[in-house]
Amino acid sequence: MPFLALLVFVIMVAALVDAITRRDDQVRHLPKFAWIVFIILLPLVGSVLWFALGREWGRASEPMSFGDPRRWSREAEPPAAASPMRDTRTTEQQLADLEREERAARLEAEIRRRRSAQEDGAN
Repeated sequence: MPFLALLVFVIMVAALVDAITRRDDQVRHLPKFAWIVFIILLPLVGSVLWFALGREWGRASEPMSFGDPRRWSREAEPPAAASPMRDTRTTEQQLADLEREERAARLEAEIRRRRSAQEDGAN
């Protein structure tokens, strides 16, 4: 029986440390404080529910210490090497850019055609 109690205690401590070090935007379904109270009052059930429902598993972020100032910032900065560059333009903006590129290519072709016609006329 002491083994089971020790196992529950270790799971509870791990859940508490994980819940405390998470930023507020990485906690789901309840406020962070409610999860901490839930983990303390019902150690096994609260810890299992924290790992199953409470924390956000989507992206791996680097661990932060208790005093890390990034912990309190609202905007989550993804690691530069881990995330590819995203195109945040709307579809309309992308289509407009493509049309500008096509127009520029047509104008360049027209300029080349006129220059070659001038050179042929001068020779």
